[in-house]
Amino acid sequence: MADNKNGKTEAKDAAGSAEPIPMQAQVVGQFIRDLSFENPNVHKLIDGLSESPNLKLEVNVNAERMKQPDLYESNIHFTASATNKDGTIYILECVYGGIFRLQNVPEQALEPFLLINCPTILFPFLRRLVADVTREGGFPPLLLDPIDFASLFMRRQQELAKPQLSS
Repeated sequence: MADNKNGKTEAKDAAGSAEPIPMQAQVVGQFIRDLSFENPNVHKLIDGLSESPNLKLEVNVNAERMKQPDLYESNIHFTASATNKDGTIYILECVYGGIFRLQNVPEQALEPFLLINCPTILFPFLRRLVADVTREGGFPPLLLDPIDFASLFMRRQQELAKPQLSS
């Protein structure tokens, strides 16, 4: 195996021709890193909601290299806060993560892969968890729409590229 001038790893077959080694990704495990559901005003809500709730959702992703070679952790940080005129209905906070074995991923593709592809793999499991927890909390299940992690990544990159205004 050798690195070519483009930084891609190649393998030579028996005839000596070089072929790029394909990227490989494996989900080693996934897990709930943190989970909290608060229902602070249940006594006020026992007769039902007086009005439709205002729902505020926040989603962030992060990733880090682990000590073992080729292992990376990617996490989705999710917060949902439902309020109305009576106060807070519920607050759901969850960090859902996965450990991924990534091989032959070029260095420049690593960050986008960890912050786009890995959360995309994890999202359906987080979605189900959120629906189950809100339902078990006594409310209609919160069914999340799909999230475009690529758009989130691009927006974050643009924010980081903007020059900081000095005060």
